[in-house]
Amino acid sequence: MSETAAITRRISLASDVDLLPLLGRNDDHLKTLESELDIRIVARGHDIMLKGDERQVKKAERALVQLAELVRAGTPLRAGEVRAALRMLSDDDQADLKSVFADAIAVPSRKKWVAPKSVNQKRYVDAIRSHDMVFAIGPAGTGKSFLAVAMAVAALMKREVARIVLTRPAVE
Repeated sequence: MSETAAITRRISLASDVDLLPLLGRNDDHLKTLESELDIRIVARGHDIMLKGDERQVKKAERALVQLAELVRAGTPLRAGEVRAALRMLSDDDQADLKSVFADAIAVPSRKKWVAPKSVNQKRYVDAIRSHDMVFAIGPAGTGKSFLAVAMAVAALMKREVARIVLTRPAVE
């Protein structure tokens, strides 16, 4: 942490925000924010003190405020969601985490819900919902097939479609 441009900011969360899911077990989510942003975070009840580089502190503040809204809405947070939230806010200062994480797709599985993990995945899910045919390109492992199948299974379960047809790629 660079001490020359360090600032301290205090956030007061609403009293109805459940702190355990927000901060994580043993403050794991706060530790993730600290390590990813290279800042210092101290939580005392619903007051959270942030100290570090001004840009990073502002990013942590935006993340904590939006994550608190997610927790208030009943969205469970895991370490992956906290990291994904930081990535989204790094890519887009105006990103709305609630619109991304609250967009759950009901599928019969152990988790029961599949949700987009990034702004681009949210755009992809929205495109699938609003168009009959969607072409997606991108690197392997970014969730294209997973989200497409989850959307297809959800549509099948709601009886919006009669069957799912899986085909091999035309070009490999």
